[in-house]
Amino acid sequence: MNNRLMSIEDLSDHLGVPVNTLYKWRTKGYGPTGRRVGKYVRYRPEDVDAWIEAQGTA
Repeated sequence: MNNRLMSIEDLSDHLGVPVNTLYKWRTKGYGPTGRRVGKYVRYRPEDVDAWIEAQGTA
């Protein structure tokens, strides 16, 4: 299992969502939970997966 934290660029690639959209979501409290690591925001893959599951089906 890969426990590597995801950067916002990694998350953008994973979700197919522009980085700027992810920053907007973060300021509005939407999207996967991000954590500050120094001056960077990182995402745990399990948090991203849980957030995706919580979105339901399209």
